[in-house]
Amino acid sequence: MGAGTHNQASGENTASRGQSEVNKKLKYISLAVLVVQNASLILSIRYVRTLPGEHFFATSAVVMAEILKVSTCLVLILIQKRFSVKDTALLLLDAIVFQYKDTLKLAIPSLIYTLQNNLQYIAISNLPAATFQVTYQLKILTTALFSVLMLRKSLSRIQWISLLLLFTGVGIVQVQQDQKKEASVLDGSDQNYVAGLIAVVISCLSSGFAGVYFEKILKGSSASVWVRNVQLGIFGTLLGLLGLWWNDGAAVAERGFLFGYTDLVWCVIFNQAFGGLLVAVVVKYADNILKGFATSFSIIISTVLSIYLFGFHVDLVFTVGAGLVIGAVYMYSLPKTASGPLSSPSSLASLASPRTNRDPAMEAFLEKYGDKEKGS
Repeated sequence: MGAGTHNQASGENTASRGQSEVNKKLKYISLAVLVVQNASLILSIRYVRTLPGEHFFATSAVVMAEILKVSTCLVLILIQKRFSVKDTALLLLDAIVFQYKDTLKLAIPSLIYTLQNNLQYIAISNLPAATFQVTYQLKILTTALFSVLMLRKSLSRIQWISLLLLFTGVGIVQVQQDQKKEASVLDGSDQNYVAGLIAVVISCLSSGFAGVYFEKILKGSSASVWVRNVQLGIFGTLLGLLGLWWNDGAAVAERGFLFGYTDLVWCVIFNQAFGGLLVAVVVKYADNILKGFATSFSIIISTVLSIYLFGFHVDLVFTVGAGLVIGAVYMYSLPKTASGPLSSPSSLASLASPRTNRDPAMEAFLEKYGDKEKGS
């Protein structure tokens, strides 16, 4: 009897150690995926938008990404409904049509997300990739401020210090870049640094507001995040088409919706469309510290690759500014002490996560869907 109990306990300990090793490996795999996805999207957009010759329409790329995201979410809902087309259709009919008031609430964040996606193309097209990567971390500051104002959340002292360092670091980088532009800009290209800077600042503001607004909607709703993303995607596609017609309507009518699309452009669109969904799956195994590392490491990778790909020049001032931003991102991702004010896990995840416009929704998915998995 005693031997049997001992053997059972020994087997449980071995299984526990094995599971711990698996989780450890998954954490580092998650870190690698986050770094690659975060850095590759910005660098690839920068690359395809600075190639010689005529470029694809950014507005059409935004619409195509929305269509792909909606299609993916529909497939995921269909899988959840065990491939029952009828159940899937009834669920969508109820969530989108019958509960139209909830659907209309998503028009605001969808409009902002669509604007943000277009602004990111403008910003990356006009700013060095490394400068954009550093400056775009201001979304952490705007998300934190909107969380405090709209959700009445509290931040720890170290988080306020990290936000101050973040703002200081971005300011140093911008002063340095204002004095010494990227080589391609000096070579007489049609890039506009001021337009890129304005675009990234507005994008950070819109990202912060839309993320917090969307989190507030998710907390007051029982709908799955996939249904919410379908609703967002419907509005996003319609608003994206409106923006395409307004900005590039005549050119698209003449040259076609897919004008300028190459294999590399398709890779960028797929990365943008599925990157958020992929990150949502892998960060389930990563904690906030690893996510902070991922963001910081991706800034370093973007800077190093920008030197070789775009002739980006790194000097002491940029290094100091970027270093402050990297340190601030890591500090913000640190867990709060027991004595400090507490915030929800989804809030910390959404603020520390490096990705794009769907991050708050994806982090809510991790919290909700992860709990369902534990309970099943």
